[in-house]
Amino acid sequence: MSLPSTLLNLRLPVVAAPLFIISNPDLVIAQCKAGIVGAFPALNAREAEGEPIMLERWLKRITEELDRHNQANPDRPAAPFAVNQIVHRSNTRLERDIEICARWKVPIWITSLGARVEVNEAAHSCGGITLHDVINVEFARKAIEKGADGLIAVAAGAGGHAGTISPLALIQEIRAFFDGPLLLSGAISTGDSILAAQAMGADLAYIGSTFIATEEANAVQAYKAMIVEGNAGDIVYSSYFTGVHGNYLKGSVRAQGLDPDHLPESDASQMNFGSGGSKPKSWKDIWGAGQGIGAVREVVPAARVVDRLEAEYRAALRRLETAAAPYRGGDNGLSKLIIS
Repeated sequence: MSLPSTLLNLRLPVVAAPLFIISNPDLVIAQCKAGIVGAFPALNAREAEGEPIMLERWLKRITEELDRHNQANPDRPAAPFAVNQIVHRSNTRLERDIEICARWKVPIWITSLGARVEVNEAAHSCGGITLHDVINVEFARKAIEKGADGLIAVAAGAGGHAGTISPLALIQEIRAFFDGPLLLSGAISTGDSILAAQAMGADLAYIGSTFIATEEANAVQAYKAMIVEGNAGDIVYSSYFTGVHGNYLKGSVRAQGLDPDHLPESDASQMNFGSGGSKPKSWKDIWGAGQGIGAVREVVPAARVVDRLEAEYRAALRRLETAAAPYRGGDNGLSKLIIS
């Protein structure tokens, strides 16, 4: 199945994951201008009581800035953006946010923590597509049955709420019954891993933790520094903080007086996204991150991250072409096949 036009003509086959609290218009605009899909959770657009609706203001700014960029750079247009709807019963803003996103004709809708027919229908009503994140085949089948256009396979090692299945197995099992748009999430932080995701059968890579350590990200400097200094061994997988298992930085857990190696279990009934208001949530200083952070070595603008990913991606293609030569008679043309 060919990809929808919304996901074509990107600089790299990459969608930036919507990072809870962290993704903001500055980051999304930078990602889109750099040529990859930028995304933010609708709940990140918070407002105090009596203030104008922040989500409306964010969508207006993103839409207008990307339109101006496209007019000034017709040969290098920005990538489209995405909004994540957290489809959980505790999200009391969901209905309102769906209406706003439909009115602003959001091109890509990312849904998580529940598959809902009405969300898919709202996206389709304004010409958008929906991508639903899943951690196993059972959830993948349900999402497709309820009208999702594509899937995000959240494999072992992904930041935030993540599954435990190897990306090799998860992509293989989903591709056995689904030929639509498929993204892979899980420790993808280099151009090499973007190419590996495609080799496994995914259409695009889904990258989150790498963009926490960017100048535009709404994260405190200590959080960014911990990403830069960390590696896979600095990640703990726990359900204690939200009721659903996720990956977090051990250093942030210790800073709250907890032992990351001996955390109690919790359950999904503890998850609560409330109304998305301005009041901070508990555990707001417990910082999510995936196992791929070892590749992140400095805090830079988001555009520089995309530059690095592209250089690594092209270098990986060249290496693969050389490595494959003995098995294809030396004339495989991989680089020409995948990128011009």
